[in-house]
Order: sequence, then C-alpha cells, then structure tokens
Amino acid sequence: MEIMNTMNRRQFIYTSGAGAALLATGGSAFSAGTGTAGKVRPITVFTKCLQFLNYEQLAEVLAETGFDGADLAVRPNGQVLPENVETDLPKVKKILGKAGVGLPMMVTAISSATDPFTERILKTAAGLGVKHYRMGWLPYDDKKSIPDNLESLKQVFGQLEKLNRKYGIRGEYQNHSGTRVGGPVWDLYHIFKDLDPQYIGIQYDVRHGMAEGGVSWPLGMKLLSHWIGTTDIKDYIWEKDNKGAWKIKNVPLGEGMVDWKTYFTLYKTLNVKSPVSIHYEYDLGGAESGSKTTTMPLNEIKKFLKKDLQFLKEQFTKYQI
Repeated sequence: MEIMNTMNRRQFIYTSGAGAALLATGGSAFSAGTGTAGKVRPITVFTKCLQFLNYEQLAEVLAETGFDGADLAVRPNGQVLPENVETDLPKVKKILGKAGVGLPMMVTAISSATDPFTERILKTAAGLGVKHYRMGWLPYDDKKSIPDNLESLKQVFGQLEKLNRKYGIRGEYQNHSGTRVGGPVWDLYHIFKDLDPQYIGIQYDVRHGMAEGGVSWPLGMKLLSHWIGTTDIKDYIWEKDNKGAWKIKNVPLGEGMVDWKTYFTLYKTLNVKSPVSIHYEYDLGGAESGSKTTTMPLNEIKKFLKKDLQFLKEQFTKYQI
C-alpha cells in the first residue's frame, strides 16, 4: 500500500506538472522550444561537449543530429555565464527555437539559494519555460559526522525547494561517483525524503549509480524513484592505468558495462517520464571536457552524437518506453 501511494503521488506530480506546463505555454508539456513540444521524454544533449561552437552553430548541430533539445550549460565556463544570464539565455533559447530545438533543461552550478546569481538564473530560466535545472555538486565537511552533514544539507536543499516553488522550476541533484554528496545515493534519500518532489529531486545517472553500487544499484534507484526527475545517460568500463590502478573510463553507449536491460526495465516499471540528457564524456579531441577548441573535426563529433542518440532511441523502442 505504501509503494502504491508513492507511485500514485509520483504520477500525480508528473501529470500535474505536465498540465501546468501546458497551461503556461499554451501548447504541449515540456514545450520550451519546438523540439520538445508534445514529448514526454525529449532527448537532449548536455552541451558541455559543444562549447567550441557559437549559439547559431550549436543550434544547427543539434537540429542536424536529431536531438529534441539542449541540456544547456548555464554556469561558469559554460555557454551562458551566470552574470550574463538575463541577456544570453533568452538569446540562445530563441536561436535554438528557430532551429526546432527545445530547451527543457539546463546544467548549473547552483548549490545555495543565497548565492547572488541563483535567483537571477532561476527567474530568467523559468520565465523562458525551462522546467528543470541540475544543481552543482556539494562536498562533505570532514569536520562533521555524516549524520550532521546530512542534517545541514537538508536545510540547504530546503531553501532551494522554496525558491524553486516561487518560480515554478524543478532543481535536481545528480548522483555522481566519488566521495561527494550523492556518491552512495542512499544519502540523497535522507536529504530529500521530507522535500516536495514537484520542486526538487534527483537527476538519476545510471553510469555513476552502477559504478558506485556494483550489483546493488537497482536498490538505490528504487529508493530514489519518488524524486527522480530528469535522467542522464552515459556508459563506462573499468581499466588499469599505466601504474596498474583501476580507473573508470567513459565509452560510447553500448560499448561499456552499464546493464541497459535492467536499467530500462526498471525505468519503465518506475514510470519515469521527463527529459533525458546524453552526456558525451569519452574522447572527442578535448570537446568532452568543455574545451573551447578541439582536435577532432566537427563532422567526426557529429557521428558520435548521432551514434549514441540512435542507441538510446533503439533502447526506448526495444523496451517499449
């Protein structure tokens, strides 16, 4: 009964959220640009790998490669700098829209409601119809115990929830491998369990979830399911470096260790309906790290963009998502 209540509330949240988007835009849900109109799960690309392009080139590449939208880097060293958000975000949104590319989500460095740029970014983005933003990562304070850290973090995210509610936008924290907040994923449940998932939650990353969770990662995904909003997709392998130490290496989708069958079966069961962001973090001649220059020709990069996009679409078809 408790599980059913959770799932029913989750469905209400996404249904009502979609309805609100419909009323606000006068069109289909997630219609922050032509490319996402009418699509429950628009597929976007995290634009860090395309920061060597100007706005017009970015729009052209995304339209040509077939993405529904952009998961735009609105952060220091991103396509839109926080201090320029009021002028540059409307500009890039308009350019993307002309190319038929939507803007349903963005990546930020927001980690506090009191940061001087936070409210400016959220107000501008929400006014343009952006429905989701990824937050910045937070470290653990080694001077505090883990429980004390979690209690402090509840306050940080609670303040962001209130600000998100004010502007009608949803903030999402990405689970990421490592020792920062969200590495073990169980910590995120303790932080978010009393917060409203309509305004704050998780951007679930199966690559990082599996790298940290081994074979138990589905339990973490189920635990967080009530708060999963957007998702991001990438693949990886473990390999030894030249010193014999095991390291994670990012690879194209389908060439790594991610258990796609288990992931998409669970994804479907949990009824996740929200924008999806493909992350390109394997070798693209430096573009994968957000470089303003790249040694790989753009035509080659576009081949990788298309290849991973096609893989994801095939999974959606295969698992009837």
